[in-house]
Amino acid sequence: MHPRVVEVTERLIERSRPTREAYLAMIRAAASAGPARNAAQCANFAHGVAGCGAKDKQRLRLPDAANVAIVTAYNDMLSAHQPYEDYPERLRQALREIGSVGQVAGGVPAMCDGVTQGEPGMELAIASREVIAMSTAVALSHNLFDAALLLGICDKIVPGLLIGALRFGHLPALFVPAGPMPSGLANKDKAAVRQRYAEGKAGRDELLAAEMQAYHSPGTCTFYGTANTNQMLMEVMGLHLPGSSFVNPGTPLRDALTIEAARQVTRLTPQGGCHTPLGELVDERVLVNAVVALHATGGSTNHTLHMPAIAQAAGIQLTWQDMADLSEVVPTLARVYPNGSADINHFHAAGGVALLVRELLDAGLLHDDVHTVMGRGLHRYTQEPFLEDGRLTWREGAAQSLDDSILRPVARPFSVEGGLRLMSGNLGRGMMKVSAVAPEHRVVEAPARVFADQLELVEAFKAGELECDVVAVVRFQGPRANGMPELHKLTPYLGLLQDRGFKVALVTDGRMSGASGKVPAAIHVCPEAIDGGPLARLRDGDLLRVDGQGGVLEVLVDAAELADRLPAAAPATGVQGCGRELFGFMRAAFSSAEQGASVFTAGLEVLR
Repeated sequence: MHPRVVEVTERLIERSRPTREAYLAMIRAAASAGPARNAAQCANFAHGVAGCGAKDKQRLRLPDAANVAIVTAYNDMLSAHQPYEDYPERLRQALREIGSVGQVAGGVPAMCDGVTQGEPGMELAIASREVIAMSTAVALSHNLFDAALLLGICDKIVPGLLIGALRFGHLPALFVPAGPMPSGLANKDKAAVRQRYAEGKAGRDELLAAEMQAYHSPGTCTFYGTANTNQMLMEVMGLHLPGSSFVNPGTPLRDALTIEAARQVTRLTPQGGCHTPLGELVDERVLVNAVVALHATGGSTNHTLHMPAIAQAAGIQLTWQDMADLSEVVPTLARVYPNGSADINHFHAAGGVALLVRELLDAGLLHDDVHTVMGRGLHRYTQEPFLEDGRLTWREGAAQSLDDSILRPVARPFSVEGGLRLMSGNLGRGMMKVSAVAPEHRVVEAPARVFADQLELVEAFKAGELECDVVAVVRFQGPRANGMPELHKLTPYLGLLQDRGFKVALVTDGRMSGASGKVPAAIHVCPEAIDGGPLARLRDGDLLRVDGQGGVLEVLVDAAELADRLPAAAPATGVQGCGRELFGFMRAAFSSAEQGASVFTAGLEVLR
């Protein structure tokens, strides 16, 4: 193993020992008690199986039958989740064929950031992760189950499902993906139209046509944002069937993998003989593997929030420092939009996750000695699924990249490091992803222009006020201020200024697009402005240094002067409308971005 990976893993284990031991004690006690249906009162049991057919009811009275909870994020508005419409019946039938039972235990909301970006609804995004976690807990709380199948893909859905399921970590669990839509309009061409529209050089009809050509059918969007990063992570964490993440919907192979997921999860139950509880599977090594894969692929910056929150749910104390230290030694092996021109289908065809895992294992950057839903050993994930005479089988995946403009070996990486920076200085701590930022743009020293929301910046751009070197500061965008919406509307405008030759950077206590992009952005800055963080003391014209090479985030103002300034007040708007008033209690309870921006942090902390 690479010494840095060993070092980070060992200190993570040591740091987490009190909370991890408490967590394992909790789930082992639950496992020893077994499912409640074994000792349920007659009325309770009858309620729990009332909706089942007669044969399923009879099976659930037998000790060797597994009852599998299906928790689904299905809706037919999100292209990624639309294929899930008929999954419950497919899964139930597959389970019946092997003498087990499946029940849809609950549904979770699935909001699409692509729909809500730049709109009031986006301010519910991080809160939706917590609602999804709680909805998952409600679904599993009936306590009649031996295992769980989790149906979710995008943005906050997978992290929320995993957080909730981990609090029922005595149960085996398996994530069931649905796959990406076929490739449409190239992402770079779509981005070019967006940028031209921002300049006023393209009309709305052209913009809409481009967007419809890019997002055109059921399946996950094909750029490498949070949704596809989620899928890659679930596979490298051993929570998907090998090679299942990026098989397109509606294909025979996709259907076969869905059926096999139902069968496989029963093998992980006590009745199945290979008991593998989720909470035992997701350990420190698995989380380190996830972070390594995140760096190697240039994955979504949203996971600097999600990974600590997921870790907390398993009693593990993962930090930004852990993630940054791993980034220094993990090479970038993939170039998928926005880090390159390829989409996720091209990545999959070039060798995909199987080749990625093979390369990282061979380089000693991933722990092989981990549990997965396929058994012990991550090496199982160097295989790919195939249909042979209609029967699902796995073969060794590609031994080398089929397109080294998309996927490369460790010996010839796109970059020798992962491109994630921990930013720190007198403005606080934040993160920056530089994998798509050209080296000449990674260090910016320029006057600040301070905004309270992204629409203010857009208006300043349209008024011609930003035609200069500038560090755009967008504050009061953190989890406690307004729920931490992605500031995706800023991307084309800041990109245009950079293309015009100006030095440009973004500093915010909010989130940028999960995919980030070519403009250096210090994001997730904490303490956030609403808590009196230094961002609240900035003024227009202050000289800021945003150094993505050295990880420096500072204002070049005398410390005494800065301390003497009264912090700006948060805008009074933005707490009502579009349901935002219902989430005030969550905003008040959110932890810092560095702690996962979670409402659960404080509650889990007391369980040491």
